[in-house]
Amino acid sequence: MDLQSILLSGINGRRPLIIAGPCSAETEEQVIITARGLASKGIKIFRAGIWKPRTKPGGFEGVGMEGLIWLNRVKKETGMYVTTEVANHNHVVEAVEHDIDILWIGARTSANPFAVQEIANALKLVGFEGPVLIKNPVNPDLELWIGAIERIYNAGVRKIGVIHRGFSSYDKKLYRNLPQWHIPIELKRRIPNLPLIVDPSHIGGKRELIASLSQQAMDLNCDGLIIEAHCNPDEAWSDKDQQITPDVLSYILNLLVIRDTKQTTESLTELRQQIDEIDAELLSVLAKRMRISKEIGQYKKEHNMPVLQTSRYDEILIKRSIQAEEMGMELGFLKKILEAIHEESVRQQIEIVNQ
Repeated sequence: MDLQSILLSGINGRRPLIIAGPCSAETEEQVIITARGLASKGIKIFRAGIWKPRTKPGGFEGVGMEGLIWLNRVKKETGMYVTTEVANHNHVVEAVEHDIDILWIGARTSANPFAVQEIANALKLVGFEGPVLIKNPVNPDLELWIGAIERIYNAGVRKIGVIHRGFSSYDKKLYRNLPQWHIPIELKRRIPNLPLIVDPSHIGGKRELIASLSQQAMDLNCDGLIIEAHCNPDEAWSDKDQQITPDVLSYILNLLVIRDTKQTTESLTELRQQIDEIDAELLSVLAKRMRISKEIGQYKKEHNMPVLQTSRYDEILIKRSIQAEEMGMELGFLKKILEAIHEESVRQQIEIVNQ
């Protein structure tokens, strides 16, 4: 099976590619009922977790190899492709022996180069050519994500895609896992032809957020969605809060606005030229600011003053925040910029002081 060809056809002959199914395969009846419901909505790829190691022991950790037999039945009865997560050598061997079409590597596994290499070795051993989908590591480390991709590629797998499921954070707030869209965007910039699938179920952690996150993914020109769907979500054995019924999934997909990626951008030329000019001005101003920071560093060195003076930074932050608010700017955005500028200013001053 060619993942690229599926991406091109998507659902109902158009983007996005949809992968759907329960977080966990719980019983044969639950798997078959959910698969039939999804197949009736035109879903082509069925997902279900077979091995489900949890954060803490004692909970439901998957049905194991028996669930692979259920997935095989889904293939035969519905004609859907099936996919599940693998985390070690034995998982790969068992999944391939049971004719699983697509394998995915989870976020905890992709964060561990030893585990990814074990999977890569197993893929090479059994001759599985893909597709393999690689979730981002739990921590926001783009190089670690790329490293996992390279390990699977070096095993001879050429049908590779990635799943963006967000990044873990102590500061939960709205999302279960922070989207940090700039990271998958940068991944696509570096590897343009890499299929990027978004997991709104794990990013949001709540079924109420799936629709808005799915639309964000489409607005960012992502290739597909992997969404957790269950025949009875409220009774799910794992992650019940982020699962939806096949009917709700169909409703969400029908409301998605898919932007036209083939339109010409000639009408944006003038506005983009203005952006280029403003960016050049910004760089010039930032360079000037850093030169002044170096002069301040030289003064502090000559007068034996400490580099870091928090009261001054607090003063800058307060004043600039007031100015930004008056200009209609988002304060969180401004704070990130000021923090980056301050960090670089301090670095340059430390460099001067230690010369």
